[in-house]
Amino acid sequence: MQIDKSQIIDMLKSQGKGDSASQAESELPDKVDPEQHSDLLSKFGIDPKDLLGKFSGGLGGLGG
Repeated sequence: MQIDKSQIIDMLKSQGKGDSASQAESELPDKVDPEQHSDLLSKFGIDPKDLLGKFSGGLGGLGG
């Protein structure tokens, strides 16, 4: 599943993480795959599993 970078930026801003949002805007690709980009996401304090749950409608889909 890919998520628009803008959604992640908005999420960071809503959490009061403006500095992280600015940095993420310059470092993240336009479409973010939480599994593929997990290292980058964790750098900004984002748990890829939380991201998947939030933007997939909470359906999970990670298995196991």
